[in-house]
Order: sequence, then structure tokens, then C-alpha cells
Amino acid sequence: MADDAFLFVLPERHPLLGAALSAVGELECAESPAVLGWLHAHGLPASSERVRVVPAGAEVLVPEEAERLPIPLSEEETLRVEHACAPRSVTDMESELLSFRDTTQDWQSLVHRALTAGVPAPRIAQLTGLDPLDIVQAVGE
Repeated sequence: MADDAFLFVLPERHPLLGAALSAVGELECAESPAVLGWLHAHGLPASSERVRVVPAGAEVLVPEEAERLPIPLSEEETLRVEHACAPRSVTDMESELLSFRDTTQDWQSLVHRALTAGVPAPRIAQLTGLDPLDIVQAVGE
């Protein structure tokens, strides 16, 4: 595990950014002394809408004045955080890509739709389990 996400306290009256910690489901690190102490120091429960999470690489979304804490996530937890933070149209497409693992029908069409929706090819490979070369070939068809 590495620092795969950032917890932060959203300043009062600030537009919602990232995902509420409570919206991503149980995270192993949420019960760690570091996270519990950090929440206690801010006087907030983990269920507060002001306790937000963003995946690594999206920390630019965290307001400059916000208190933040890097946290480690498992691969599955990272996917849930990314999914919770993604715009709805990408999220819907990613759900469909995840369900692809149960079927192999019309995968080229699914790949084309995902790329059109803005899902990058490496993410498609990660979600579907497809070989990245197959994705590249599907784009050329």
C-alpha cells in the first residue's frame, strides 16, 4: 500500500469536491489511529459531509486552506474512491466496464463507447481485464 488518496476537511460554505468519506464504503485505514486522531483533532466524525477523499493525482482539487491527510488504500479501495469521485457519466461507463468481466459480447462497441465517454484506455484495461493491445486495436477498427 502507498499513499493512494487524501482525506481533507472541506472548508465551510465551499462547493463539494471529491467524495464524502462515508460515500466510498469501509476503508481499512479509516479505523487507524492516525485517521481517528486526525478526525478527532478536527472535531468531525467520519460520517461528516465535510470529510472528503480524493485519489492520488487529484489532490489539486483540495482547497489550499483545507487540512489534508495522505492515506494508504488497497487496489479495490482505490477503485471505489476513484469511482466515487468521477463525474456521473464516466462513473456509469466505468460500472458498465466492470460488469464486462462477466461477458465478452460486443466488447469492441463497449470500448468505443468508453473512449467516447472520456475513459482513458489504461483505465479500460484495468476495469475490464482486457489486454491493452486489444483496446488499441479496437480503436483502429
